[in-house]
Amino acid sequence: MKDFLAKAKACTQIVATLDGKTKNRILNEMANALMAQSGYIVAQNDKDMKAGRENNLDNALLDRLLLDEKRLEGVANSLKEIASLKEPVGRILEGWVNDDNIRIEKVSVPIGVVGVIYESRPNVTSDVAGLCFKSGNVAILKGGKEAEHSNQAIAKVIQEVLIKNRLPKEIISLLPDSSREGVANLIKEDEYVDLIVPRGGEGLIKYISKNSSVPVVKHDKGLCHTYIHRDANHQKAISIALNAKCQRPGVCNAMETLIIDKPIAKILLPSLYKVFVDAGTKLKGCAVTREMIFIDHATDKDFNTEYLANQLNIKVVENMDEAIAHISKYGSGHSEAIITENYSASEKFMNIIDAACVYVNASTRFTDGGAFGFGAEVGISTNKLHARGPMGINELTTYKFKLYGNGQIRQ
Repeated sequence: MKDFLAKAKACTQIVATLDGKTKNRILNEMANALMAQSGYIVAQNDKDMKAGRENNLDNALLDRLLLDEKRLEGVANSLKEIASLKEPVGRILEGWVNDDNIRIEKVSVPIGVVGVIYESRPNVTSDVAGLCFKSGNVAILKGGKEAEHSNQAIAKVIQEVLIKNRLPKEIISLLPDSSREGVANLIKEDEYVDLIVPRGGEGLIKYISKNSSVPVVKHDKGLCHTYIHRDANHQKAISIALNAKCQRPGVCNAMETLIIDKPIAKILLPSLYKVFVDAGTKLKGCAVTREMIFIDHATDKDFNTEYLANQLNIKVVENMDEAIAHISKYGSGHSEAIITENYSASEKFMNIIDAACVYVNASTRFTDGGAFGFGAEVGISTNKLHARGPMGINELTTYKFKLYGNGQIRQ
């Protein structure tokens, strides 16, 4: 492990000093190589899909795992989008001349060696590799066991492009020891690793946050809510709620609980019930909800569960204050939405709710690096420090101060 990490650390100066034009050319070469070897990658993914079905992975996880030609084209296009973004390294964030006539510049620089630990989705291997490379970082990737063959295939293709360009393959590599012990060792190696980004299940996040001696940016669970305020447009509310839950239920920005004001609940709930039942959604509700529509009872545990499946809780509240209290209790700081035509209500919600992304009259499904114009994301950070929300190339940089003098000495 130490030899592997020492080689990775040694690459930081190489990748950090590559110019933007070179990085962009190589990223486009990586994208083209993925498509050129799509047959090989899809065949390796088939092995993971077969093993997943044999191990009884649920449909949501299998959907996250799948890589077909169309999805692989999306993966390649994501690298091209990353290449098209503005150069994140060397940005002058601030500049001034101090009282001693020293010119000071605050300049963006790479973080260094970034370890990313993730589950299921093999497209993350390519996305994170591209984001780290564009931002001048060395990437150490640890994907889930269920995507082992897919991740290895993608990493192999990307590393071949690095080698072709006379760059060390260790700039982007998979963690050689992918066992729990390997992860436990990685997160203790603060001599070599500058940042750990865990994204996945609640257990993984808690374990790494508790045990890492390397700084951690958490990408925690997505307990997202949509609140239909009494002044909502009803058709807009139904459309947004359906999209937030059903467009892709197995992702972290999907809604898990729908909250609705009591004065409009009797009118809206029958219509909501119909569209969700038609979409195959399993519904649970609070006591007041169950007086209006016939669904299962939602317990405190349900309201605290990230389903990642086509399952939804419904909560009827007296007013916005009760809605905010419910979100404050159960929300994970990921994405929250209000549906209303009342400007004052929307501003109150936006200002009080403590989450990375807060929406008015839009689906929480837009919490995504691509939708934000980042090309891709390392994940959705629920941290409050350094990075919050979709973590793109600029969030993979830190800064340093450059000071230009002309012989000044401190008196």
